[in-house]
Amino acid sequence: MAGAIIENMSTKKLVIVGVILLLFQAFSFMVGGLIAPSPTTAVHYLATKCVDTDKHHQSSRWFMPWGPNQCHKIQDFDEAMSKKIEANNIVFAVHIPLPNKEMSPWFQFMLVILQFDIAFKMYNQIGKGNSDQIEFYVRNKIPCSWCPIRCTYENEGRYYECDLLPFMELGNVAHKYYLLNIRLPVNERNKINVGIGEIKDIRLVGIHQNGGFTKVWFAMKTFLTPSILIILVWYWRRITLMTRPPVLLEKVIFALGLCMTFINIPVEWFSVGFNWTWMLLFGDIRQGIFYAMLLSFWIIFCGEHLMDQMERNRFSIYWKQVGPIVFGSFCLFIFDMCERGVQLKNPFYSIWASDVGTELAMAFIIVAGICACLYFLFLCFMVFQVFRNISGKRSSLPAMSKARRLHYEGLIFRFKFLMLVTLTCAAMTVIFFIISQVNEGHWHWGDYTVQVNSAFFTGIYGMWNLYVFAIMFLYAPSHKRYGDEQSRGASGEDIQLTTTITHVDGPTEIYKMTGKKAQE
Repeated sequence: MAGAIIENMSTKKLVIVGVILLLFQAFSFMVGGLIAPSPTTAVHYLATKCVDTDKHHQSSRWFMPWGPNQCHKIQDFDEAMSKKIEANNIVFAVHIPLPNKEMSPWFQFMLVILQFDIAFKMYNQIGKGNSDQIEFYVRNKIPCSWCPIRCTYENEGRYYECDLLPFMELGNVAHKYYLLNIRLPVNERNKINVGIGEIKDIRLVGIHQNGGFTKVWFAMKTFLTPSILIILVWYWRRITLMTRPPVLLEKVIFALGLCMTFINIPVEWFSVGFNWTWMLLFGDIRQGIFYAMLLSFWIIFCGEHLMDQMERNRFSIYWKQVGPIVFGSFCLFIFDMCERGVQLKNPFYSIWASDVGTELAMAFIIVAGICACLYFLFLCFMVFQVFRNISGKRSSLPAMSKARRLHYEGLIFRFKFLMLVTLTCAAMTVIFFIISQVNEGHWHWGDYTVQVNSAFFTGIYGMWNLYVFAIMFLYAPSHKRYGDEQSRGASGEDIQLTTTITHVDGPTEIYKMTGKKAQE
């Protein structure tokens, strides 16, 4: 009887394959830990106070904070008051990057966070009797965003402790230099920038991906893409050579391989030469598709090995488990479109710029983390049921011949080990998802330093590829046949491992040990 490679391959060869995969996994962690720098860099900027002497405030004029064409500067607002310079004539200028530096397309994205240094004065408190909103104006005097100031204070003369404010996010760093001119025009009639306290300085934090990390990341994608593609073609060719149609588990494994190939394709190389601002959104969509497929695969993978008196091998059986995964992925897509989708047209937009948007975003991240944890607990429950099923089948082993008993004991050990590897991969994926969500929103929560080591990113990414590679390799049909002389008339000694349909080739042995044959 023909089976899967995981059944018919010798223990020695399986150990060799396992050691090779473990070495690649260790190498993927070492690439991030020893070669790649940290994923992102945060650079702090202090805005220069330039004076606009033009009474008409021409929007086409730019103010440079330094260099040969630098603007006329003032040190502080006390100097502005002594020279009778109005607030509407002050422009906060920031040049990105710092002097003698250049930006690069290898940085992939740029997020700019803004913070105000506001002194507490009893006669000029934030929001006292007026608005506590700050309206930013950039080129052509177009308002960028309304941002509520969330500050706390201690006593007279000290600075407010203010939260960071989102200012700008670019999905591509196509230029070497960026110049920001920020105005805070005062309009008492419309209560624009009134009651915002005594602003001393404006500080910005520019966050971008490290170029060294980008190169390592692109190299990993370039190497892994053909590896997964080759094993995918090889796997499906073996499936099509069977005289029966593929079962559900084989189809889902193939779909998982397709999704892994889709996320591996290094289209990011084009972002180095083209100003493709949609690459961040496209990357999120690819990641979401892979998450949905991987989580659905684990549900079906465990479900196909349950002996619960149900005729499985049909996708419709799993709609109650897979449906919430698809719905959650769709919600993630909508959430992403509400921010990064809008930022394709307006990079100054942020869902975090309002109280309602911040609360919704925070709630969404928290709910997503809770759902990920609940999913993992449900998966652990399914694996526990499968293990209990296998333990119940072990009672049939003593009645078998010694050779057949040893063969099935080996299959049970291999299968249990694979299930434990699956649980480990699921746990690491859930942890990675939660940390990624927290890390992405961390700057919106007011803290300054969060660095996830590069080894974590490269290690998890390598783990996904190795897991998908191993599943396609081990579950591919084997041309080797085991126990032909023992199989004749020995059907009473068969133990079932999964619920599947019976065709000309028959169910594989690993399938026959955890389920029941479907009734034709």
